[in-house]
Amino acid sequence: MANFSKSNVPQFSVEVYQNEYLPEGGREVNAIVTVTSTGGGTSGGVPLSGAAVTPTRSAGQAPDAAVVIMVDCSGSMDYPPTKMRNARDATAAAIDTLRDGTRFAVVGGTHVAKEVYPGNGRLAVADARTRAQAKEALRALSAGGGTAIGTWLRLADRLLGAADVEIRHGILLTDGRNEHEAPEDLRAALESCAGRFTCDARGVGTDWEVKEVTAVASALLGTADIVADPAGLAADFTQMMENAMGKEVADVALRLWTPVGVAIKFVKQVAPTVVDLTGRRTEAGPRAGDYPTGSWGDESRDYHICVQVPEAGIGQEMLASRVSLILPDPSGGAPQTLSQGLVRAVWTEDMAASTSINPQVAHYTGQAELAQVIQQGLDARKSGDFDGATAKLGRAVQLASASGNEDTAKLLSKVVDVVDAATGTVRLKAKVAEADSMTLETRSTKTVRVKK
Repeated sequence: MANFSKSNVPQFSVEVYQNEYLPEGGREVNAIVTVTSTGGGTSGGVPLSGAAVTPTRSAGQAPDAAVVIMVDCSGSMDYPPTKMRNARDATAAAIDTLRDGTRFAVVGGTHVAKEVYPGNGRLAVADARTRAQAKEALRALSAGGGTAIGTWLRLADRLLGAADVEIRHGILLTDGRNEHEAPEDLRAALESCAGRFTCDARGVGTDWEVKEVTAVASALLGTADIVADPAGLAADFTQMMENAMGKEVADVALRLWTPVGVAIKFVKQVAPTVVDLTGRRTEAGPRAGDYPTGSWGDESRDYHICVQVPEAGIGQEMLASRVSLILPDPSGGAPQTLSQGLVRAVWTEDMAASTSINPQVAHYTGQAELAQVIQQGLDARKSGDFDGATAKLGRAVQLASASGNEDTAKLLSKVVDVVDAATGTVRLKAKVAEADSMTLETRSTKTVRVKK
């Protein structure tokens, strides 16, 4: 079993990258905000620069955490029969990776959600005895019934909500489409669970719906991926649980304060994946709003902030936004400010200064477009619009090549024949393996950072 003892908790820093100069009449300000958390003893992270604040917790004290593993047990998990066995083995591997003291439960999911272990609406506390009991309980998992993912998530929410812990996390595995509840039921479940726990979602095989799995991960600020070969589940589950056990701080929010007259156009996470947070704002006092970022371990993420400022004359400058990283006080007291950065606007008649695009802003604008055109291209291909698919996927090849996103470029090459990457000239492949198309779609939002 992996050792996740912590010597301390992470420190947070905020860095702002932007071109603050605007021409006369210019109103749109773009900035990339890099948030870095280091020192939690998890994965080595990125070196800190700038001011940093450590969340309050005693040194050496690991955070309280709870995890619910949701395993698809619908009838399709019996085809082939090895799939269910691989799912049981993967869940057992994840249980072995739990840190001592972590609360946990296993849920079997069909058209209803069933508590597999420990039962009676409770969570077990991980130790050698409960891990062995849980793995024994997995032997009873069998395939039969339909798929209603919203019911699985609601049960996980009830179990996790009953735990007095800092970190609440779910792991969800499905192999089929969500055919036994209406789409609005799944959306309602995601809205109900959002902000209450984070969740990683995995699709196994090729008979599931990518947009359903990615919707779960996006709404619950987790990761989504495909495990095309069920034999790869155990390694993937182990990695997911190691990442979950590496989380040190939950419910961190990106708070934007803007002066009178400034409007926020969008807020997006742009690395390591593209996630639009604009619609998830919760008000936090006069002219301030919080955007959820979920749980943090030892890691770094980038956010793209775009605001619209009032017109101003040459030589004027203003604070366009103050960006703060906020940790709420669970007892209802004042939140802790972990770090801050400033977004500025300066009006100049220097055309060279005002027309220059910040490299980070340019890079992530391209990465967001890359994710979008892949989705559009694959949708066009499915609908039979092959000219549209060729144009969109050609643009994707061009963007992936220009930005150095080699992983996405490799995935694209399994769907199109690349004639000229620099110009985006491609031909659609006549035959594409379903697993290759689904892998490209599932991983389309994964980005690379700016080349230094």
